[in-house]
Amino acid sequence: MAEIEKNDFNMNISRYISTAVGEAEIDLAATHGELVKIEEAVATAKQKHNAFLLELGLKPLP
Repeated sequence: MAEIEKNDFNMNISRYISTAVGEAEIDLAATHGELVKIEEAVATAKQKHNAFLLELGLKPLP
């Protein structure tokens, strides 16, 4: 018995051909590296900001 017969002669293309789009792969090592750089930039900016706060006699950020 042909596949078309099994599907009651339904000619809907999606029954026979997948139209699903695959998800893009994520490079976890590269993403991790980017996050580490961002965290370092945040820490540097926070230190600089806290230096300004201390110069103004204000309490630094935790």
